[in-house]
Amino acid sequence: MRALVLLFALLLGGAALAQTALPPAPYANRQLDDPALERKATALMQTIRCLTCQSQSIADSNASMAADLRSEIRERIAKGEEPEHIRAWLIERYGDWISYQPTVDAISWPLWAVPVLLLIGGGGLVLARIRRWKGEG
Repeated sequence: MRALVLLFALLLGGAALAQTALPPAPYANRQLDDPALERKATALMQTIRCLTCQSQSIADSNASMAADLRSEIRERIAKGEEPEHIRAWLIERYGDWISYQPTVDAISWPLWAVPVLLLIGGGGLVLARIRRWKGEG
């Protein structure tokens, strides 16, 4: 019985103490040497949503996925890639949801148009009420 408990403890203990075999991302928490490039990278990171936290940008998140994305962005900016090209790559890879700056396309245009149409309709109703009220008074 003791041998069975010891074997069970050894099997579970190994999994509990396991760590990832991947090395940490090189630029996850280290800034680029060029301040201008770092500003470009930071500005982009503040507009990219953390896939793990979902309510923070990757610039503010401590999640390992956010750290990997920060490193990827810094490496690409250091190689001379433009932030909008990196944003397009991230959107292509992870979907529109990753960006805090949504795009207008054939699928999402009603989301942009409906509030404007509601404001115009509401304004028309207010004007009609005012004209009717002035006509009665």
